[in-house]
Amino acid sequence: MDQFRELFIKLDQNKDGLVSVAELHDEMRKHGILSADGKVQNIIDSYDRDKDGLLDYQEFLSYMMDRERKWKIHFHDLDKNKCGVIDQEDIICLFKELGVVISKPNAKKIIQMMDKDSSMTVDWGEFLHHIILNPVDNIGELVSSWKHSLVFDVGESRGMPIEFPEEASGSSAWRTFVLSAGLADAVSRTMTAPIDRLKTQLQVQGSKAFSQGFQEMRGGGLRSMWQGNAVNVLKGTPQSTLQCLIYAQVRQSETLTVQQRFGLGCISGAVAHAVFYPLEVLKVRLNLQQAGTYHGVAACAQSIYRNESLSSFYRGFKPSILCMIPYAGVECAVHQSIMSWAKSDPVYNSDSKLFFFSFVAFASGQITSYPLAVIRTQQQAQAFSSDSRPASGVLPGLIGIYERYGIRGYYNGMGASFVRAIPCALMNYTLTRKFENVFSSMES
Repeated sequence: MDQFRELFIKLDQNKDGLVSVAELHDEMRKHGILSADGKVQNIIDSYDRDKDGLLDYQEFLSYMMDRERKWKIHFHDLDKNKCGVIDQEDIICLFKELGVVISKPNAKKIIQMMDKDSSMTVDWGEFLHHIILNPVDNIGELVSSWKHSLVFDVGESRGMPIEFPEEASGSSAWRTFVLSAGLADAVSRTMTAPIDRLKTQLQVQGSKAFSQGFQEMRGGGLRSMWQGNAVNVLKGTPQSTLQCLIYAQVRQSETLTVQQRFGLGCISGAVAHAVFYPLEVLKVRLNLQQAGTYHGVAACAQSIYRNESLSSFYRGFKPSILCMIPYAGVECAVHQSIMSWAKSDPVYNSDSKLFFFSFVAFASGQITSYPLAVIRTQQQAQAFSSDSRPASGVLPGLIGIYERYGIRGYYNGMGASFVRAIPCALMNYTLTRKFENVFSSMES
């Protein structure tokens, strides 16, 4: 009971004899627990007998004792060699049972989240302290919360998992992540599709895109703003998943230099981009054509094949791959470096601050590569857009843009890209966690 009293006193920051939602959240962040969501409020609602929105000691004691009864069995299950403590090998074994390969450095990080006496093992008291502050309902949710405490991503793709299953085809953990991230990605891309289409139009047409967009809305209705979204969803999820998988498989060490992170980001981004590039071409064509020009993605692809050639599916590939290499490399290097620094200090280990740091990484990648993205889009639009008049090469393309629009032309549409990235990333991050928890609960 003494440890329960000590924890309550620690949580009661303003010493009023009560624990609030804000005080619980604050203590959770200090321990690297970022995925509690609305469960903290559920704790208050379930144990607040006098309905004052706060927990006194007796109310909080009821919660802690319920957690003790529920998780005592799980602790013994995790302690594989029955030595009374959980160590790195137990964590590795747990992840392996779920079909996920986790390295020793990441297992060590999980142990350090719970280890209070620096013994590099977790006894029952330390585990109970962690599980009281981490309001998960089962082992699947606990593992999911550990993963999210070690990774946070933003930008045009979803957060990537720290580790990947040994056998993707047979792993429930892999299926859960891909399905959760895929659904979240589809929702976020669909909700932000009009902004993404505006970005594409600005890259090709400049300021004329706004007037043309209003004309299309009058002619095709609000639905026209979602033209090309289907192929964007079909392209985005598998491309991002492949990029994450390549990054994880190529990486041999957890302690990578900035140069190594940059290189791995370049490789994974370039390969995934090359595989799914034809869908990018289809997306741009659909985004730039008036609503009703093509009756679906298949009709657009068939039109390109019949009226042009197979090489048209890779039009603009050179500037595109040159764009992806610095974008993926810079974003990955900055993201991994800044996250390693931020997560080592509890002051910066909060959802809002980690999201801001991740957005800095996304912005760094965008700024360094955006002019090449503009050339790529213009070359993809070459077949039917007379306004773009792209040159055949990267250097002539840069010169052409400068002659028509000046320096500003290199960054047409970048503001729309940034505006889209914030709600897109928030939805991805939030929905992926919620879907993972739902599917983990269903499987357990």
